[in-house]
Amino acid sequence: MHLENIFAFRGTGGLLSAMSIPMPIQHMREILSGPLTGSFLESKTNEGWKAVAVIWEREVPDGAPPLADISQPVPYGLKIAEDCVALEQDMREREALLVMLEMIIQDKPLREIAEELNRRGFRTRLDSNWTPGSVFDMLPRLIEVGPRVFSTAEWVVRRGKLMNVS
Repeated sequence: MHLENIFAFRGTGGLLSAMSIPMPIQHMREILSGPLTGSFLESKTNEGWKAVAVIWEREVPDGAPPLADISQPVPYGLKIAEDCVALEQDMREREALLVMLEMIIQDKPLREIAEELNRRGFRTRLDSNWTPGSVFDMLPRLIEVGPRVFSTAEWVVRRGKLMNVS
């Protein structure tokens, strides 16, 4: 039987500057070729890494109930809930989606949408600045969430503000 463990580690960062700006966080994915040992975890911890996720893999007999499919990335605007069973809204990403929807409705060019997202401090999932291309890549997600967003009371208020601005 082949057993493969995949671990993600999160850098613990370092001292905060006088302005209390957190240090950037690094992520590393490491595929293990053998069993996990305490000395391996200790060496990673001594290097400043902190384990933040574990993905286990095993062979299953026919007829075993399927587990959740985690091979697909979590859609933008959502995050894995504390119980690790369900998805819940990521409020920061949700706000970025709303900004994109507002500006698309105003017929703003993708370049301008990217600039506004960056101006407001929003970052992509890869922790980079928004570009016209990255905004374009969000269009399928915006089409997916649009009907739910447009039916909320919050959107009615935002739409009213948009209509008063024009």
